[in-house]
Amino acid sequence: MATVTEKPASTDSQELAGFGYKQELDRSLGSFSSFAAGFSYISILTGVTALFGFGYLNAGPGVWWTWPVVVFGQILVALCFMELAAQYPIAGSVYQWSKQLGAGFFSWMTGWIYIVGAIVTIAAVAVDWQVVLPQITTKFQFLGSSADAGLTITKGGAQNALLLGAILVGITTTINMMGVKIMSRINNVGVAAELIGATLLIILLLFHLHHPPSIIAHSYGYGAGHPWGYFGALLVGGLLSAYVMYGFDTAGTLAEETNDPRRHAPPAIIRAIAAAALIGGLVILLAILSNKNIADKNIGLLGLPYVIKQAFGNTTGNVFLADTALAIFVCCLAVQAATIRMLFSMARDSRLPFGSQVARVSGRRKVPIVPALVTGVLTLVLLAINVGNQSAFYVITAIAIIMFYLAYLGVTVPMLVRRLRGTWPKPDHGPYFSLGRWGLPVNIAAVAYGSLVAINIAWPRNSIYNAVGKPHWYWQWAPFLFIGAIVIIGSLYYFLVQAKKPPEVLEEHRADIPTPPIPAPAGDAFP
Repeated sequence: MATVTEKPASTDSQELAGFGYKQELDRSLGSFSSFAAGFSYISILTGVTALFGFGYLNAGPGVWWTWPVVVFGQILVALCFMELAAQYPIAGSVYQWSKQLGAGFFSWMTGWIYIVGAIVTIAAVAVDWQVVLPQITTKFQFLGSSADAGLTITKGGAQNALLLGAILVGITTTINMMGVKIMSRINNVGVAAELIGATLLIILLLFHLHHPPSIIAHSYGYGAGHPWGYFGALLVGGLLSAYVMYGFDTAGTLAEETNDPRRHAPPAIIRAIAAAALIGGLVILLAILSNKNIADKNIGLLGLPYVIKQAFGNTTGNVFLADTALAIFVCCLAVQAATIRMLFSMARDSRLPFGSQVARVSGRRKVPIVPALVTGVLTLVLLAINVGNQSAFYVITAIAIIMFYLAYLGVTVPMLVRRLRGTWPKPDHGPYFSLGRWGLPVNIAAVAYGSLVAINIAWPRNSIYNAVGKPHWYWQWAPFLFIGAIVIIGSLYYFLVQAKKPPEVLEEHRADIPTPPIPAPAGDAFP
């Protein structure tokens, strides 16, 4: 696999001009900031804290086995992304990559699904404060009672989760409007705190183990009631691992704000996954082994915070929960930052309504203000719609996962088609990261993995979509109803508006040097 050597950072803007865009965003991020963006989006402490209880409730100790499966599958996807990050260091990652590989409608739909999925993800992450803050002190339980602390399955807990989520989104929106330098500094501190906190958590859990690792090889009756037995239980519990391990493309999304992105973005993607894979796998495993009673129902109800406090007591436990709250904060910050760049990138290509206004970059801070406001407001609307609906939390989480897997398939599928046609990698691929002869099998496996996980999570199971309260058909079929509506709305807009426009950059965003209009990519015949 080839790697690229160091080059002067001054050429980055010239390379961007080669794609038809002028340098507008603040190019100030280094290699650690690029890695931190991807890692904070994945955010081990956020995802594991949010869904450890759900995973354990449905699959017991053996839920750990879903982790290496998901990690391996996402590494396959990440390897494909690394090739593209080196070739197309442009803001908007997934949309831009799909545009270079596939047809106009296909790439537009990929970006559209990514944007909506990212807004759903912001909402899903924001409500995770409810799992942590009220368990530090019930003073954070503004709505409901102390009995609702740490819960989203009660009416009071659900309402408080949405209130805390709205507060968090308000804070992250404000920070993202202040520029990438401030955002990245806060994010870097948060990532460092998460890495240190998670490492200490792993070390301390090693001294509080009550069971041998062999317990993850037993089903303990968790497969009862599933048509496919314990395998069926793992398919449900795997929501835990799938929720944690996505968003690693963020290093590519911030390419126009990263120094020497062709060199820094590809390794940042794989480093984010590698760090998350190791730390997450150990946290999940040791948390399972540290439970005194495997059948303790509170593990399923209160999740990782309960396990931590049982192991270390309230004082030490609260320190780790505070670190987790910080991790949730920077995760929400990173998800919103990535969404802002996606909106900016598509609007700059005149692919969104009011493109000129959405893609406008403020002079001093060099940040797209309108996309920050749009993502914040739409997330608040989504949270408000679900006030009092306890079932909505798992539904929102599952839909977010599905939409990202679909967006990733919007890249890996046309990439596979190009490989089969012999038009990828390009003849002028250069000395940048390449999978070489492993490209085709890795790409095939990445498409197969992404398709299977999307189908599995979208499957209309009551154990996910009616996990709390009285079952309703609209919750059970929520992925198909919501995503179907998003696809229909997006398709109507594309064919009624976008299909009539030429594929060109808005005049105010074009590179200063003379460049021809963006040509249709070689793979435009796809699908």
